[in-house]
Amino acid sequence: MTTEWAHTITPDALKGDFDTGAIQRGSVYARQHRVAAVQWDDDKRRLTGRCQGTGVATYSVRVAFSHLGPGWKLADAGCTCPVGYFCKHAVALLLTFADEAATAAAPPVERSPQWERMLQVLYSENHPKPPEKLALQAFLSSPSLFASRARRAQLALRPMRPGTRSAWIKSGVDWPAIVDLKPGTFAAQQLSVLQSMARDSMRTTPYGLPHGLILADAPATIWQQLDAAAAAGIPLLGDPASGINTVQVAKRAGLTVSVSGEVGADAHVSVEVTIDGNVVPTSEVTILGKGDPHGIGYLDADGVLTLAPFDSVDAPAAALLHGDQPIVIPAADVSRFADVVLPRLRESVPIRVDDSVFVAPTISGPTPVVTVRFTGDIAHTHWAMRYLVNSTPRDLDDAIGTQPSWRDRVVEEQIWESIREALAAVALTSGAAGRRLIAAFDAQQGSGRVRQAHRVEPADYEEAVNGVTTHFLRHDVHLNPLETARLCAEVLPALARRDDLIVEVAEVAQRYRQITERARVHIAGSQPAGSDWLDLDITMDVDGEQVPIAEVLAELSTGATHMLLPSGVYFPLDSPELVKLRQLMDEAEVLGEAESGRVPAVPTNVTLWEELLELGVVDEQLQAWQERIATLSAARPPEPVQPPAMLHATLRDYQLDGLNWLSFLWDNGFGGVLADDMGLGKTLQTLALFGRARENGETGRFLVVAPTSVVNNWASECHRFTDLRAVTITATQARGRTPLAEIIADADVVITTYALLRIDFPAYDEQQWAALVLDEAQFVKNRNSKAHLCARRLTTPFKLAITGTPMENNLMELWSLLSITVPGLFPDPKAFADYFRKPIEKGEDPERLPVLRKRIKPVMLRRTKDQVARDLPAKQEQILHVELSAKHRKIYDTRLVREREIVLGLLGDLEKNRFQIFRSLTMLRQLSLHAGLVDPADAEVASAKVDFIREQLPELIAEGHSALIFSSFTGFLDVLRRGLDGDGITYSYLDGSLSSRERAEAVSAFTEGTTKVFLISLKAGGFGLNLTEADYCFVCDPWWNPAAEAQAVDRTHRIGQTRPVTVYRLVSADTIEAKVVALQNRKRELFSAVVDDGNMFSSTVSADDIRHMLD
Repeated sequence: MTTEWAHTITPDALKGDFDTGAIQRGSVYARQHRVAAVQWDDDKRRLTGRCQGTGVATYSVRVAFSHLGPGWKLADAGCTCPVGYFCKHAVALLLTFADEAATAAAPPVERSPQWERMLQVLYSENHPKPPEKLALQAFLSSPSLFASRARRAQLALRPMRPGTRSAWIKSGVDWPAIVDLKPGTFAAQQLSVLQSMARDSMRTTPYGLPHGLILADAPATIWQQLDAAAAAGIPLLGDPASGINTVQVAKRAGLTVSVSGEVGADAHVSVEVTIDGNVVPTSEVTILGKGDPHGIGYLDADGVLTLAPFDSVDAPAAALLHGDQPIVIPAADVSRFADVVLPRLRESVPIRVDDSVFVAPTISGPTPVVTVRFTGDIAHTHWAMRYLVNSTPRDLDDAIGTQPSWRDRVVEEQIWESIREALAAVALTSGAAGRRLIAAFDAQQGSGRVRQAHRVEPADYEEAVNGVTTHFLRHDVHLNPLETARLCAEVLPALARRDDLIVEVAEVAQRYRQITERARVHIAGSQPAGSDWLDLDITMDVDGEQVPIAEVLAELSTGATHMLLPSGVYFPLDSPELVKLRQLMDEAEVLGEAESGRVPAVPTNVTLWEELLELGVVDEQLQAWQERIATLSAARPPEPVQPPAMLHATLRDYQLDGLNWLSFLWDNGFGGVLADDMGLGKTLQTLALFGRARENGETGRFLVVAPTSVVNNWASECHRFTDLRAVTITATQARGRTPLAEIIADADVVITTYALLRIDFPAYDEQQWAALVLDEAQFVKNRNSKAHLCARRLTTPFKLAITGTPMENNLMELWSLLSITVPGLFPDPKAFADYFRKPIEKGEDPERLPVLRKRIKPVMLRRTKDQVARDLPAKQEQILHVELSAKHRKIYDTRLVREREIVLGLLGDLEKNRFQIFRSLTMLRQLSLHAGLVDPADAEVASAKVDFIREQLPELIAEGHSALIFSSFTGFLDVLRRGLDGDGITYSYLDGSLSSRERAEAVSAFTEGTTKVFLISLKAGGFGLNLTEADYCFVCDPWWNPAAEAQAVDRTHRIGQTRPVTVYRLVSADTIEAKVVALQNRKRELFSAVVDDGNMFSSTVSADDIRHMLD
């Protein structure tokens, strides 16, 4: 049975298997009853149980025996704790097992009477004893097994407890045991202090505290803990065996560096230690705190150990205490020690210097000095303060470590401040330094802004120079070759004239000189035989040196303000001529007008080259070319031309000017765009050009391409005003079966449609044409359309576009017309879009708009009615906001909510969803007119616009007026027709479905007075009609494109009109129509800005515009 031998398991018996620490801590655990669930398995000779650790953790423990009985032996002891084997938990399990076995083997105790048991409490040995006191003993610790062998015994502290034979003993209260103890056995406050001391020290001692708390390794918290120990009544004990009789704690310790010696001899540096102001020998001092000294321990000859904390100390200074001998400074280095090292020592620790060590030098200054040295053509500047030390110059800069004792920083800063202007002059010579200056100033101001270099103004630099510290201004600067030239030629001479600083310049290999006179541009050129290109040679004459313009422009493109020549001469690049020259050359390169120094011998972009030639001195060989450019740029003949004799009409003055302009283009082989306002006689001016050309010997035919609706009008006016024979083409070659050549054999003027030109283009291209005229040329504004491509490809020496709206939506429409008529002007659409369209339409570059106007001016002529037809009757335009009826409003608002939700959901990808978006917008436009246009079920809902027109017409007709009524929607025109039929009002009607004959009949009925009202589809009747019989015009719904409306209105307000014209634009209030009117205004700005010399604009219709329409 285990009870026969288990009681022999004692702490002493376990020493062979466990270390002392495990036995001590395990014994404590056993006494604290931390072991539970003790189980013995006799078959397996195994003991198991659970033991509570230091915290809340509980570990499973197992111990196996190899022999049982009084001579028991252990085979293994395992645990789930971090140690794992033969740990304190296994000791606690074994001792608890032994205690339980002894209890089980003890004989039963005879029970005493109750009265006796009650009185036993008063004298029982189990009566609670008062907690034991604790103490701290200072002793000399033996070296740790993990320490260096050379390490000597060290001062240490360990806990002590009262003993029976001795006043204080260390048994059972070593530091590991203290950490694990719980309050009860020892005084709680004292135990808490010692546990705190142990834990802090263990953090800095990875191998624990098996030999006591080594004071040299103790953390800085040891001083607070010693104070707490004294407050808790923990005595400090000595260890006579270690030679320590008593222990005390002083208030403070201090270190003083002592420098001694004689002038001209070696100096000696040592450290003095004081405790509460008293000097103590350093040989018996121990430094507390490894790496970060915080106090000392001093053991005197009487065995008194004094512990004292430092107020503050530099760790390297404390390290001097480990040396047995003072540091010797050779006599030759004493001066450097005094200048460099000693001032820094004074900043770290108290220092005492014998008067006999140094003789104070004679110091004068300081004076600022700038030193300039060169690496090739790169300059490097450096600022310093110069002192004269015993008449020897000594330059001191801001580098760390150069801190002689006689240096006066306060005076230096005052001097730097007094020459701030000179510091800035050197710093700002460098572009890189200037940018750093701005960045430093912004950071100093805490603005958080980041400025682009090209947006920094001179005032910004001035503000930064005055705002940063001089320390920033005197940084070293490294200059590029041009900056080096400016430094040497401009900055250094100015600094050398000052008497408050010194300039020292190393020998420079180059002599630099600034040229302030304006450099002259020289333009020469030659045309190789058989070449269509002119080799243009543009140079600049700079003080007799010829500089190729390409090199100058390359410098300008980098943002340089000056250019340096190999001779050392440099000159400014900010002259107006150079700035303009760069703009023109950039434009020429981008738009294909110049290529590697070559330009077209017969240039198309004449205004560009005229501006360029005006900038310089032109070589004699180029004068003829220059004169031609000037002539072409004027776009007018030297003498006005005479109208042809065959012209049966009297031209107005502005029409004569138009004939002069057209004749000039014809004579010089240029095409163009006649963009006069609608109704000013563009057809007549063109026919006059045909007649003049024929009378001057032109034998070729003139091809006119026009919309179907105006083909007959061209033929009619040709017969009416000229003797030219006109032939109209009204059918395709396949349908007519007569070859084109046969049809036009006797014709002077051939008139066809855009559709027929596209379908039968090979037949047209086979013919020889004297000219191509595109009437209503907006039909070819889409450069990707087949009609546009056919017009471009057709071979003819002269092409003219006629349109009152050369541009409706964006600048690429204008490019489309120019690419047909003047293909060399802007040959590359992408270059045109990048250089003109995007900057102008987005409002990014206001300067590009006047440039574009100037470039197209020679090849585009536009006059408005207000400018030239002053005898034309007035046109009064009025926007009438019409309120929807209540029922109509409810229908509109309900659908608006639905369509708004749909459209707003599609705006994330405007291009992809454009069709569906505009379908919804068109539906809302129709709904603004009449509810029945969207849902036939609402056909009977009243329309305010229909009611208004039906109210106005009877009165107008009775007063002798005639009216045109335009709408984008034929469905709405049908609603009006039904209303007018009911009112008994006769009318003419025109839409795109009518044949040419039906169209002519409708027009004839109106012009002859048979009808007084003309209902017209906006697209079908917007051009090719002369309806001056009408003096009232109703535009029933605003169209996206204001040009289409303007064309429609000008069917009546044109040459031949004798009565004032009144235009009513009907807009349904609080509907999408009001937003369309706002969009029209923006597009009018686009047209006006480019064609009519209006102001800047932005024309792009964005997703935000559409959102606004739905608000």
